[in-house]
Amino acid sequence: MRIRYRDKEWELEGERTVREAIKAVGLTPETVVAVRDGRVLSQGTLLEEGEEIKLLAVITGG
Repeated sequence: MRIRYRDKEWELEGERTVREAIKAVGLTPETVVAVRDGRVLSQGTLLEEGEEIKLLAVITGG
């Protein structure tokens, strides 16, 4: 699967959950959300070979 975040891109092999994939690329799952085809994915969603997801930073403020 291909994972994109800002100007970085990673290729991971095998099936993983979104949470596992985020950790595998060295990011903290609580700081990003995963998007596939314009839809936000839960961290428990299973990702398969050949998929492409984009990670977006979670921004908070008041």
